[in-house]
Amino acid sequence: MSAAPRGHAASGFLDPDEPAAYELLNTTGAGSAVLVCDHASNRIPRRLGTLGLAPEQLADHIGWDPGAAEVAHRLSAHLDAPLVLSGYSRLVIDCNRPLANAASIAEQSAGVPVPGNLGLTAQARAVRVETLFRPYHEAIDRLLDARANRPSLLLSIHSFTPVLDGDKRPWPVGVSHWRDRRFAALMLKALARRVDGVVGDNQPYPIEEAIDHTVPVHGERRGLHAVMIEIRNDGLRTTAQFDAWAERLAAAYHEIEAEAVKLGRSRADT
Repeated sequence: MSAAPRGHAASGFLDPDEPAAYELLNTTGAGSAVLVCDHASNRIPRRLGTLGLAPEQLADHIGWDPGAAEVAHRLSAHLDAPLVLSGYSRLVIDCNRPLANAASIAEQSAGVPVPGNLGLTAQARAVRVETLFRPYHEAIDRLLDARANRPSLLLSIHSFTPVLDGDKRPWPVGVSHWRDRRFAALMLKALARRVDGVVGDNQPYPIEEAIDHTVPVHGERRGLHAVMIEIRNDGLRTTAQFDAWAERLAAAYHEIEAEAVKLGRSRADT
């Protein structure tokens, strides 16, 4: 484990005793996988209070991806993979939204108003970008740059709520991709052999360039195969469930790893 440098926190947005914008684990991992967790925490910087929300709202899926960090930690160990985790709530700034997207700093989420995000000045928004968003993504860039001569497959670990806007979401897990679905197709088949229920194919969300940042920017634009793994969060309540999902994902990855790495090489050669 390594502590993240504070870097862009020179603005004083974060107090000296607050955690940094990201956490970086197992940087020397020898595996082919690289893991990221965009919504790992529901922490709010002290100077923002609670953004006007109740504790139970911040603990819900609007504030983070419950259980995703626990699975990502375990999966990192199973795959001997480096892992980058965001340090603060998606409600402060969403590390998986392009900065031009209205949900980058959401004024409401799943119908819940976020008072602390209303009427922000351009300067207030820029401080969040420079203190939290950029350091997280620069850490991913540095990690991938250091692995430029090694096979790397990017997995972004998320969780999702079982019901959204009254719609039930039946998939226990989903695999989403951007334009190139080859790595996703391999993961879908491998997970289908290990999961009770239908594995979501580009569900509960397809990846779109206007909405998603991590997979398009750190994956395909770099020439890397990348997927977003979404686990339904009612299956992420206990240590046993965290362990079980990490084991399933690791087994699926190990099954298709050699073929997926070859995909990367074939693209590099074309």
